[in-house]
Amino acid sequence: MHTCPCRLGLLVPSTNTVMEPDFYRRLPAGWSLHTARMLLDAVTPEAEARMLDEYALPAAHSLAGLRPDVVVFGCTSAGALRGNAFEAELVRRLSAQCGAPVVSVAQAVRQQMRDLGARRWLVLTPYVDALNGPIRASLEADGLEVAALAGLGISDNTQIAAVPPEVILEGARVLVQKADADALFVSCTNFPAFDLRDALSQVSGLPVVTSNQAALQAALAAV
Repeated sequence: MHTCPCRLGLLVPSTNTVMEPDFYRRLPAGWSLHTARMLLDAVTPEAEARMLDEYALPAAHSLAGLRPDVVVFGCTSAGALRGNAFEAELVRRLSAQCGAPVVSVAQAVRQQMRDLGARRWLVLTPYVDALNGPIRASLEADGLEVAALAGLGISDNTQIAAVPPEVILEGARVLVQKADADALFVSCTNFPAFDLRDALSQVSGLPVVTSNQAALQAALAAV
């Protein structure tokens, strides 16, 4: 483990307003957060593909000069969009651009889900169906069973960030009625779910993993 000060780089979609506050409120003493933004005008497969193809690598390159200790690729659905093999190659290319280890949120989530040892998962997302499919496929490709998945059908990222806590909690309440499961995953780095982990666990009766929580823990462990 490096001796702090440590620099955490964050590659975040341009319309994301939740991930940075989630991180900097929880960084240990001696850590600093440095963000590069990737243009994303809608939370759809088409817009995320453009973000991956046109903006992710230049954003990573822009972080290289500050010599980050670790960098997070901060979009769960984009990480899952083209499958886990593509995500692994994306991480390699981003790391080459920024000169540091890169943590992809989707990878971090899958690792934490495996570490918990839970067999059957419920998945709650703010996404449209076209992104829920890749999320399910990403998890199942890693041997994780998705017992039930529900999305809110939102493609405007500012609206995702503004979803009220009671809506997220009600989504969990409804989801646990659909299937028996061992744990709950709440996806999306712009979904304000990190602060609700305890409440989500209470309403679902299950351990809870969220995108930002898993990513931050993986980033801190990587240094």
